Amino acid sequence: MELIITLFNILNRLVYLYTILLVVYALMSWFPGAYQSRFGQLLGRICEPFLDLFRRLPLQFGGIDFSIMAAILALNIAMEVLQKILINLIY
Repeated sequence: MELIITLFNILNRLVYLYTILLVVYALMSWFPGAYQSRFGQLLGRICEPFLDLFRRLPLQFGGIDFSIMAAILALNIAMEVLQKILINLIY
């Protein structure tokens, strides 16, 4: 059981890090040319495959794209569900 808890903690930290990367990627849209920098291209390769899943949904309202918020919300909900499943398995 200790191994499962450790693996969950590692996964939880990775999801937290990915969430931070998604937020940074979203904030880069405020700066002209940020996506064309090396850092922007690296973040694009990391974030775009996951964000493309949400960009297929109608999440643009008034010229604002809410797909990043939906992606972050989906990640957090998935982690909550996984945590509840693991708690039920352990206890």
